[in-house]
This record gives sequence, structure tokens and C-alpha cells, in this order.
Amino acid sequence: MDDETYAFSRPIRSVTSITPVDSYLSGSWEALGAGAPILVALAQLCSQAIIDQPDIPSLDQLSPEAQTILYAAVDRGIIEIKGLHTAFEAPSRLVAVYIEREDGQTIAFRDASNPEITVQFLEGFRELCVSGLVIHHLHRDFSLSTKGYQLARTIQREQVAAWLEKGTEFGLHD
Repeated sequence: MDDETYAFSRPIRSVTSITPVDSYLSGSWEALGAGAPILVALAQLCSQAIIDQPDIPSLDQLSPEAQTILYAAVDRGIIEIKGLHTAFEAPSRLVAVYIEREDGQTIAFRDASNPEITVQFLEGFRELCVSGLVIHHLHRDFSLSTKGYQLARTIQREQVAAWLEKGTEFGLHD
């Protein structure tokens, strides 16, 4: 292979040094369509918390959205961050927080009629990542950490009831 051909086949740079705002990642149409930049950023926040081992925040240090996510996830601890790229309306395509419930139900913190709700819960989830209350596993899959479970068990339903109503529950086949 001559030098000119070889130059086109070499990677521009290693993917191990990608950052959330990296032009390499954000330039990929497929990665953008899967919400990769925000997933990478959230995963990095979770990874940094594993290294830093921050103290468990008190409930009053967390937003109501973060508290509600903890409460909703306490049974199984499974949280997905995903968008619906096939939805017709733009607010329905936004990346949002989904929590798998013990009873086969899922609660989605997204609101197509009020996209600010979707964003507020995503920002609440970011708080949980920074605080070490959530662990990133694969792609869009996260879970509560041990600290996350501990704090979630201290939350009473009445503390977050108004915020729980902002979520949409649905079953496996809805």
C-alpha cells in the first residue's frame, strides 16, 4: 500500500480520548441520532464520581426531580436514558429519563406538551450522576449505586408525589 492510500485508511485519532463535546463524536450522524453526546457526558460524570467518591448529598441538596427519580427507581434501580427518534413531534424525540418499575411498568419523565419537564428531569438525572448515586453500565443503561439505593429508601412518596405525576407510566406492551 502506498503512503497516499495509507493516509486515508488511518484513523484520525484514537477514540479513547473522546470527550462529550468532541467534534469527532458529534460529527457522526448515527451517534447524534442515538443521543451519544449526552450519553457519553452522563457516563463520564458517573465514572468521575466512582473515582472521586463524593459524600452522599442530603435530600435538600437535590432537586425535586432528582429526588423523584431516586424514589421511582428504588425497587429495581434500572434507569434508561433514551430518545424516540421516530416520534413525529420534536418534543417527543427529546432524550428523557425512563425508569423500569418492579411491576413490569415503566415511568417516563417526558412531556411532549411541556418539554421543560423533560429537560428538568434530565438535569435531575445529571445531579444523580455527579453525586455518585447512579452508575453507568452500557450504552443508555444506568442503575442506582449502593449510595443511590440508600438515599432512595429514605424518600417518602408524599415528598415527591406532585413530581411523580409529571411522569407517564406504561406497561411492557403499551
